[in-house]
Amino acid sequence: MRIALAQIRSTTSPRVNLALVTDAARQAVQAGADAVVFPEATMCSFLRPPAQIAEPFDGPWASAVRELARELGITVVAGMFTTAPGGLVHNTLLATGGTEARYDKIHLFDALGNRESEHVAPGHQLVSVPLAGQQLGLAVCYDIRFPQQFIDLALGGARVMVVCASWAPGPGKLAQWRTLVIARAMDSTSFVIAVDQAASGDINASGPPTGVGHSMVAGPAGEVLLELGSEPELFIVDLDLRQVDATREALPVLRGHKQASQNLRSGR
Repeated sequence: MRIALAQIRSTTSPRVNLALVTDAARQAVQAGADAVVFPEATMCSFLRPPAQIAEPFDGPWASAVRELARELGITVVAGMFTTAPGGLVHNTLLATGGTEARYDKIHLFDALGNRESEHVAPGHQLVSVPLAGQQLGLAVCYDIRFPQQFIDLALGGARVMVVCASWAPGPGKLAQWRTLVIARAMDSTSFVIAVDQAASGDINASGPPTGVGHSMVAGPAGEVLLELGSEPELFIVDLDLRQVDATREALPVLRGHKQASQNLRSGR
């Protein structure tokens, strides 16, 4: 499986950001990628209120991405904002190309002075998407702090986890990002492809969730296979899914989770 990581720096203009997506997707196709993964908030930076640009899942921005994926013959995973009841929005991942999936962020970033729940409605369903005969589990940013989501996705058949982020900068945040990507790979004994927004300022200075860069790929045993810098970059990674099989055989933690759950239900 060949995946392109598109670490972009979204602007506050969906039109400009669509051009960034188009350029990166074309480069990914030229490199022979099966899919190209963009960050959370690809549609529009958090520097602009999401409610100003949110649209239905079949709206013009998403439709343009669908047409691009169809034209190029590649799967595109990108973050956008969709409308929700009560004047709220969903923080959504669009996965489109050979198949179609929608994931609405479950865990909202009500932490470190942020209150995402004031303007974002949570999702309620785990989602994975097929690619090259495999299942990719989908997650957004703050979800990465919740290991059970990744364990449940793996138990449901996912062997690669895709995390799209716009990681808020601040003291210690880059170290936390690295640690969490590695930990979720080990929890789920899966590859984790974590694509963040490129940094827009001092990554050690607190601010809105505009990204710190350092998109990563971690292997199923927690090994770091790739870490980018802070600037915009497109990088291609080849995944050997046999590594997942070998790791899960040597470290059967998912079987352990299933057995523990059965024991708890039976009271043993």
